[in-house]
Formats: sequence, structure tokens, C-alpha cells
Amino acid sequence: MKKAYVFPGQGAQFEGMGKDLYETSARGREFFERANEILGFRLSDVMFEGSADDLKETKVTQPAIFVHSLATVELNGPFDAAAVAGHSLGEFSALVAAGALDFEDGLRLVQVRARAMQRACEAVPSTMAAIVGLDDEVVERVCAEIGDVVPANYNSPGQLVISGTVPAVEKAVEKLKGQGARRAIILQVGGAFHSPLMAPAKEELASAIEQTCFRPPLCPVYQNVPAAPVTDPEEIKANLIEQLTAPVRWTQSIQRMIADGITEFVECGGNGKVLRGLIRRINRDVTTKNLQET
Repeated sequence: MKKAYVFPGQGAQFEGMGKDLYETSARGREFFERANEILGFRLSDVMFEGSADDLKETKVTQPAIFVHSLATVELNGPFDAAAVAGHSLGEFSALVAAGALDFEDGLRLVQVRARAMQRACEAVPSTMAAIVGLDDEVVERVCAEIGDVVPANYNSPGQLVISGTVPAVEKAVEKLKGQGARRAIILQVGGAFHSPLMAPAKEELASAIEQTCFRPPLCPVYQNVPAAPVTDPEEIKANLIEQLTAPVRWTQSIQRMIADGITEFVECGGNGKVLRGLIRRINRDVTTKNLQET
């Protein structure tokens, strides 16, 4: 049985995340305190005691999920995955877990990414919407017809998130309802992630990534942009930069991993449910687990 570790992105946060790891393990306390020191503020206080609204802020959510995911891996024992993948932000967690990136460098990049995305969100009123029950081709066509809205997250067959300016997303939602969407709901997010509106953030992140040392990973990393295994550090960097304005091809990534022989997917960090649910909708024949259950 070939195992893959998969890492969640925004949306997997929960109140009190990581508090159990901090309180029950000296290594856990050391891990979170190290993250606080790198960031220059006590992220752990927000994670352990903050409200759901506190945790929704992009500048908090991204480092919180990154740190929680890697603390879970660190405290679970030896790394034993044949492949890794991460959904959006989770790709940074996957790269650190696979040894392509140091934890400190990865956390600093996540902080740069989160702050840059927050500024891009504030520059133009924008949002995202989840579309359920339509073929991808229908959603893609409607987005192209409207303009200023694009497919952003290919989460599972029949579930695609779109991203763009507020008027364009609202128009797309109404049109897709008319096309027969089972659900078309505007999401409570900070802005249009994985769309051209993230271009200013992309430039800022690109500068930070180019100054960071990446190594060949211990196993293939199935990246969001190509939905394919990557091991070359320069290719990894280019895909990470492109990811900010390109769609997350999660459905295609999981399908490729299964085709390449992965039979067990272990979700690392967050609430442990988001990616498992998506993977089961992509293919019900594979095994899905939470890392803390293994």
C-alpha cells in the first residue's frame, strides 16, 4: 500500500487548534514557541484562545494551518509517505514535510504570502463562490462569457469554486443557477484567491521565493498547478509562484496520484476532515485517514 500525506489550506481551521499538542508534549510546546519567535508575534495565543472570526483573518489563518499541520507531522513519528500534496496553502506544508524547504523558511514564506494576499484582497472588492452539481466545462464556459471571474479550485467532480470581482461572481452565480447548479453560494472569504486579482501578491511572493533555498524533496510533490509529481527545486518554485493566480487542480492531482499507485491518503493538520471528504468524492475506493488516527 502506497501512502500519501495531504495538507489542507484555508477553511480547515478551528478554535483551539493545536492546544492539545502544546499542552501534552514538550516537543509540541517547543515547536509552537519556535513558530512564535519566527513570526514575531504569539500565533499560538490566537490559535488556542482566539475566536472563529480571529482565525478567519488571512494573515492568521495561513500560518496557523501551516504550523498546526507540521506540528502534527513532527509529533507523529518518522516521515513515511511515498508522496505529498497540499491544497493551496497546504502545498507549503507538504514541501516542508517532504524536506524540500526548512520549517523556518516555509513559515516566513507563508507569512509573506498571507500578508500580500490580504493587501491584494483589500485593493479590489472581490470574492469566491462554490458551485455544486455542474460539469466543470459548464462553469468554465460561463466564467469565460462573463469575464472578471475564473475557476479557482477544482475540488472534486461537480464541485468547483470560482473567483473574481464581486459583481462578476454574483452574475456568474445567478447564471449558473439557471444552468442547473444544485448549489451556487458566495463564500465568506477575504477576496478572490487563485485569480488574476492576486497578481500584486504574486509579485511580492515571487521575490521572497527566489531568495529562499529549496532542495529536492524526499518524495514527489504533486503540485496544484501542473497536477503532477514534481521533484526539481526550480520547477517547484515556479509552480508555487504561479499558484497564486492559477487554479488549484485538486481533483486532477488526486486522480493522478491514484493512477500512480497511491492507495491511502492521510490528512495532516486542520480539522482532519476537509481533504478526506473531497478525496472520497473523487474516488471512494481509496483509504482516507487523519494522521492522528494512524
